[in-house]
Amino acid sequence: MYLSTSRASDIAGNTPAPKGPLRAVPGTVFALGLVSLVTDVSAEMVTAVLPLYLMAGLGMSPLAFGALDGLHQGATAVLRLAGGRIADRTRRHKLVAGTGYALSAACKAALLAVATPWSVAAVLAADRTGKGLRTAPRDALISLSVPPGEQGRAFGVHRALDTAGALLGPLAAFGVLWVAVDGYEAVFTVSCCVAVLGVVLLALFVREAPAPTTAPVRAVRPAPPPVRTLLRLPGLRGLCLTAAVLGLFTVGDAFLYLLLQRRLDLSAAYFPLLPVGTAAVFLLAALPVGRLADRLGRRRVFLGGHVLLLGAALLLLAPVPAGALLVVGVLAALGLFYAATDGVLMAAAGPLLPAGLRTTGLAVLQTAQALARFAGSLLFGSAWTLWGPGAALGLAATGLLLSLVTVAVFGGTRADRPS
Repeated sequence: MYLSTSRASDIAGNTPAPKGPLRAVPGTVFALGLVSLVTDVSAEMVTAVLPLYLMAGLGMSPLAFGALDGLHQGATAVLRLAGGRIADRTRRHKLVAGTGYALSAACKAALLAVATPWSVAAVLAADRTGKGLRTAPRDALISLSVPPGEQGRAFGVHRALDTAGALLGPLAAFGVLWVAVDGYEAVFTVSCCVAVLGVVLLALFVREAPAPTTAPVRAVRPAPPPVRTLLRLPGLRGLCLTAAVLGLFTVGDAFLYLLLQRRLDLSAAYFPLLPVGTAAVFLLAALPVGRLADRLGRRRVFLGGHVLLLGAALLLLAPVPAGALLVVGVLAALGLFYAATDGVLMAAAGPLLPAGLRTTGLAVLQTAQALARFAGSLLFGSAWTLWGPGAALGLAATGLLLSLVTVAVFGGTRADRPS
């Protein structure tokens, strides 16, 4: 719809789109959305088959898989900060993000050369490193392209396009597994080719963010202040604490899909279709929820998303028949959780940060959340191994409920709409 009413040159620049659902979204935001769409097709093809490939195919234990799932989050932490600092110091957001995309594409090819659980884990850690390197510069490019009052809309549009890729990726994996004799290797091969296409799109159609106009011109740019100085900025420290506390009890969607598969007694061939339902809801809800966050307050919507995740966990624990109600309820709640938290958190942080430190500040927030989710995945995998999946999910749900109450009481849920 957008392409039919926009010139191709608008994709590379910051020309606003025509009036409509995507109005006031610069071309840079849309181009980055296309890059994320293609990259997510590649990433989700692998992610959709990974739990069964590792646990059923390679014999990885739930505790080891929990460590690996946490590694997906934790491996990005240091590189998020490094990528943010480099991008802010050099003002080369596109180059830093492109390096991360290229590293992830190379890792898809490396999956074809490894065959043991921990060699696969090493490649996946490198892939997550690429994601950590690119995420903050990419989000800074989006944030710097729009005014404070449009942050939720811009991130909503980007996340909608990104989620379209998350929707297509599992479908592609399902198709490959359906027709290929050696399905996993075929999935990895197609994933690598698609990832390379994403790097090409970034190089051709994404422009660098303009330099801040309010900063004085200097021959040598000063280094950004340390992380502790950033955390003194009004609101950012509280946002980091909120993301970390809730992230500690955020159950990874891979675990939720495994639990749902057990309840449904679903065959391996149909397992990649579970993320499709989540992605479809995320795709439909990302833009409306982003606009809602601009009006009602991004912190409120962020907390509401975690309430929905709690609902998904409670539904899996409830004595609900293993049928359509269970599937639709869990996948819808999970999709709405991502719509209310992923882009909304970045939209809440963007206006708190000066333009010259936007990437570093977003990286600090993402790192706090990633480290908390890393610890949470380790705890969940340990609880699953020791006491079983039901007890592990019950403990996680209890922790999330207590965290939500704590954040609501002590952190506040005031609206944070730009004035």
